[in-house]
Amino acid sequence: MRRPLTGVALAATVLCASCTDSPSVTPSAAPVVDADYTSGKSATVADELYPEHGNPGLDVLHYDLKLDWDPAGKVLTGTATLRIRPTAAASEIKLDFANLAVDKVTVDGEPATGTLAQQKLTVPAELAADRPVTLVVDYHGTPEQVTFPSHRGDTEEGVGLRPARNGGVWTMQEPWGAMTWYPANELVSDKALYDIAVTVPDGWAAAANGTPGPVEGNTYRYASDVPTAAYLTTLAVDKYHKVEQAGPHGVKLTYWVLPKTDDKLLPVIKKSPRLLTWLEERIGPYPFETAGVLLNGSVSAMETQQMLSVGRSLAGKWTQEDRDYFEEVLVHEYAHQWFGDTVTPRTWTDLWLNEGFAQYMQYLYQQKVKKFSDADLERFLRRRDAELRRTVGPPGRPKAANFAESNVYVCGAAMLKELNDALGDAKFFALLTAWVAEHKNTSQDRAAFIAFVERNTGRDFSKLINTWLDSPGTPD
Repeated sequence: MRRPLTGVALAATVLCASCTDSPSVTPSAAPVVDADYTSGKSATVADELYPEHGNPGLDVLHYDLKLDWDPAGKVLTGTATLRIRPTAAASEIKLDFANLAVDKVTVDGEPATGTLAQQKLTVPAELAADRPVTLVVDYHGTPEQVTFPSHRGDTEEGVGLRPARNGGVWTMQEPWGAMTWYPANELVSDKALYDIAVTVPDGWAAAANGTPGPVEGNTYRYASDVPTAAYLTTLAVDKYHKVEQAGPHGVKLTYWVLPKTDDKLLPVIKKSPRLLTWLEERIGPYPFETAGVLLNGSVSAMETQQMLSVGRSLAGKWTQEDRDYFEEVLVHEYAHQWFGDTVTPRTWTDLWLNEGFAQYMQYLYQQKVKKFSDADLERFLRRRDAELRRTVGPPGRPKAANFAESNVYVCGAAMLKELNDALGDAKFFALLTAWVAEHKNTSQDRAAFIAFVERNTGRDFSKLINTWLDSPGTPD
């Protein structure tokens, strides 16, 4: 995920805390099963930290996005077709959608009205629980970012789709921001299937999350046939050059880079097969059929599903330290494909389930490369953990004003280090591998993790886990 741009020295290495009127439906009608979209079904819940975002009364099963980007006018034109399962009877469809104009709306093929206010699209419709409807929204405009609450070094960017000076466009969007380029249910617990088609002028190329499909003329296609949370979607248009590579056991890797501009970064990106192999040896098979990296103008990086979004500004002056850090960022974001993408937290309160895991894998990779000891790592984690608990609080009780600050990274990683020490490497990594395998394509929480650990180890680690997640100070 996106990470704060801060770091703490450990011997000769830097350990960073990285990373928009329908016919009525009879409420008593029997539930309808969309066979094609079954895997897009989610158990949506209101978010504890940010209840103003997302709609737990809706479960989006599938997004079909047909997009056209005009670099000269910096205008996005889109048609979003959403297959939606209401989780309860309601009189409207309400989704997150910001800063674009709505041109036309239909519900189940019938004309409807769409009202935009306070980053919400509201469409009157009589909804019955478990009776899916199809919403189609035509829209256009110049995208603008929205804010998110944090004291991170990258908050000035905002989140969401943004035009670039050269006419391109790209996005970073956690905990929300998909709303800046399509009507979305911005709930971390609502994972859906996606089909994305992006049309661009000659000389431009489009990259997005999911599995790359055929390029038809100037239209680039991507499909996610495994569930994806809205914040894990991505889009970028630029004068990209596509580089392809084979990953472990034939996984197709695709990199989107700018000739000359990104030449120095490509050799490190092409280490991806080796990085993925290192992760697979510890946490099991890579969970998707493709992987990749798109470079954009951000100062951060994010684990967008099957296609990492990485800011070329992370390269700094490209010293050896910068090159090492860039490689570590790739490890962190690839680790998220297991922790965060395949297994996603039910609410943002459990962001440590993403960041603590990815950060710990990053630290272990740094340890491998830099050859520092377990004692060095332990001392660093305890010192940094103590600082963060004093200034930001414990990782299991995040504050709404401090989204994804360093405590959920470092303090979460410190807890995993203790669990690793208690179990030993063989049992610990077998546990992480089983966690992903047993909960693939789902959303989970702290209680589920604690129960899983006890069931799979035969030991009660609830005190260790809860203490490290909730204590105001570093546990002894």
